[in-house]
Amino acid sequence: MAAPPAKDLAPRIYSRNVEDFAVPLGREEEWRFTPISKIKDFFDVQEWASIGCETGSPFVEIVSMDDPRLNDAWLPTDRASAVAREGASQAVLVSIPTETEVAEPIVLQLTSTMLNNYAHIEVQTGAFARAQVVIVHDSSVNVSGSIVAKLGDQSQLTLLSVIDAEEPVRQHWHWASQLGRDAEFLGLSVSLGGGVIRTVPHITYTAPGGSAQMLGAFLLTGQQFQEHRILVDHSEPNCTSNVVYKGALSGEGAHSVWVGDVLVRREATGIETYELNRNLLLDEGPRADSVPNLELETGDVLSAGHASATGRFDDEQLFYLQSRGIPESVARHLVVRGFFVDVLAKVNDEELRSNLMKRIEARLGMVDHA
Repeated sequence: MAAPPAKDLAPRIYSRNVEDFAVPLGREEEWRFTPISKIKDFFDVQEWASIGCETGSPFVEIVSMDDPRLNDAWLPTDRASAVAREGASQAVLVSIPTETEVAEPIVLQLTSTMLNNYAHIEVQTGAFARAQVVIVHDSSVNVSGSIVAKLGDQSQLTLLSVIDAEEPVRQHWHWASQLGRDAEFLGLSVSLGGGVIRTVPHITYTAPGGSAQMLGAFLLTGQQFQEHRILVDHSEPNCTSNVVYKGALSGEGAHSVWVGDVLVRREATGIETYELNRNLLLDEGPRADSVPNLELETGDVLSAGHASATGRFDDEQLFYLQSRGIPESVARHLVVRGFFVDVLAKVNDEELRSNLMKRIEARLGMVDHA
């Protein structure tokens, strides 16, 4: 008698027990691009501080990690995240009550007292709630932590993460977002610089009708390394997902990695999903790895696709700008600026959008960084 088909064709470990995850060696699929030697202290619990937060919002508070309001359903998916969950002593909790609409963005300015830190940030929206949350990371310290978002039914959440760090800084962030029925989520990750920056966004659905957008803009140079490894796990019918990441790299030794995994399970009928990665190499030195993956356990979908491209400047664009009297260096900056515009255009708040563009321009040497 033939064995029944496997219930889960893509099993993964979900656990808060650190020892359920082996110490990465760099040969594992999920770690094969990562410079393990540079973040090996992230894999065992240390006597590190816990990230705090400065904010004037009444929806934000600092709580202990055993606070019953924290999301029990969230579980780490790798050893670094499990270590950070165990090592953190406090969490930043953002709670938006049911049917509450917060007009102004809630800005979380993360703070620390030590060089090495654990972090746990949790954003919860009640049913029919609406909010924008902006996380401005302390980019002068090393951090291993998690950002957990739990969206109630028919709620809307925009979550923006900004890391603007220099080369020695190392940060690893597990970003888990859980969508309720007909919830709408927009996640935007902006990562500029840093020695080793690794983000692991993970999107799941708990009921039909959820809609998720996961957008990213990253910029690195010199010996900097960034890895963005996304998983969209479609387990409910009639949901949508759209992943768009764009990166610009320059300098010998700069290395970016983008891995986009989309899993469509048997029960996730009628879904729509698409993922896109574009990388712009500003000179001959950098390397960009791009790995889109799409796994379908059902053919009953509305649409599913992915695309990836890595290339240098468009010579025709440069020629056109220079023919209008624009110097080559300025023309290159304008091309890079335009490269990121469609990602940043998703930020509805004009002031936030302008601030992000100024940060990118500052990294490119176009303006003084404010």
